[in-house]
Amino acid sequence: MKDLDMSAPRNSPSPSRSSYRDAATRSVSVDGLDFVYRQLGPEDGVPLILLIHMAGNLDDWDPRVVDGLAARRRVITFGNRGVGGSGGSTPDTIEGMARDAVRFIRTLGFGQVDLFGLSLGGFVAQVIAEEEPRLVRKVVLAGTGPAGGDGIDKVPALAIQGTIKGTLTLRDPKLSLFFTDTVNGRTAGRALLGRLKERKDNRDKDVSLPSLRAQMKAVKRWGRQAPSDLSAIRQPVLVANGDNDRMVPSQNTIDLAARLPKSELVPLYPDSGHGAVFQYHEDFVARALGFLES
Repeated sequence: MKDLDMSAPRNSPSPSRSSYRDAATRSVSVDGLDFVYRQLGPEDGVPLILLIHMAGNLDDWDPRVVDGLAARRRVITFGNRGVGGSGGSTPDTIEGMARDAVRFIRTLGFGQVDLFGLSLGGFVAQVIAEEEPRLVRKVVLAGTGPAGGDGIDKVPALAIQGTIKGTLTLRDPKLSLFFTDTVNGRTAGRALLGRLKERKDNRDKDVSLPSLRAQMKAVKRWGRQAPSDLSAIRQPVLVANGDNDRMVPSQNTIDLAARLPKSELVPLYPDSGHGAVFQYHEDFVARALGFLES
């Protein structure tokens, strides 16, 4: 399969101890489809599965966040069905994405995991935590919200607007979608874009247009659903975001923390938006590790 380091053993959950910039891209067959993934960190303990945002692939994870978490935790990033280099067609429901993620986790042989879901990945993490209570130990949610949350159904339109704006101004859409239009926000955005380019070889495939359309449809459906019963999620959950998230309005973060039975709310990061955990990566990693290890 193109862009895969086939020297790494297939179906093997043995992690790399390299940095995320150099971590091997592996492939595992899930119900006949190849799912791409990378992993690093210590081999013992409960694995931490990272669930990426809409339009994101393996290379959209901030290496400072992944490396920071992997210093003490076994970390696995992956492309869900149809995303990046993974095979198949992307589901157009969050529930379908959650079922595929569970199949991936179980194919690797894990009986219990922790989840870190960012934005769309946070929607998926909520469904997994509710539907698979024995599989999920703890959850970290960032830049995300509950089903039916305020403004979530507008995320696809905002993403399209941001992409058009980025094309016209020759600027990466992340700068306007993930960060505030302030000195701090612009500086943090440029810094993240630099870090995302550190990996030079064996990069993941771009998210295809059909996959992106399916993701947008799923997000719109999630935003238009009846408010979900978050009391069904009994695992401990850490919730984080910036104080000015344009994509998933920050009030959703406060709502999540208030409605989840066992939640811990990180004070909203100041002068930051959807990419707050990247902007404040050192603080976020320390808080996430403390929560997961407590």
